[in-house]
Amino acid sequence: MNLFKVILLLFIAIPILEIYLLFTVGSLIGVLPTILLIILTAVLGTYLLRAQGLATLQKAQMALQQGQLPADALFEGILLLLGGALLLTPGFFTDAVGFACLIPGLRKYLVYWLRQHVHVVDSSPPPPKRPKRPSTIDGEYRRDD
Repeated sequence: MNLFKVILLLFIAIPILEIYLLFTVGSLIGVLPTILLIILTAVLGTYLLRAQGLATLQKAQMALQQGQLPADALFEGILLLLGGALLLTPGFFTDAVGFACLIPGLRKYLVYWLRQHVHVVDSSPPPPKRPKRPSTIDGEYRRDD
């Protein structure tokens, strides 16, 4: 199955799952508690995202100061961005996946999995080439005694 079909399937299946979960939870605990629960997860997720994002930014800065490529911190940043977007999307399934991206231990496992399946290429430009020096230097010689 190609990537387009997978994404299309996700765009259809996830909203259906979210609607099902909202109706199920709403019928169990009521409409107002369901809405408050969704708002609570968004607020809590925003707080966690801010704290985890700052920690990841510090890791990336330390790696850069040591002259290393901060690939792990970049992958963590991508997962944090994804988790934050999912937490702001109303629904229980997206909140669960979003919180999974914010839990440090699980996020490290996801980064490890991504590192195994995604090839990181250093795209920094190569150092400038030095011009070749001529082996013979033309010039005039004069001896003053």
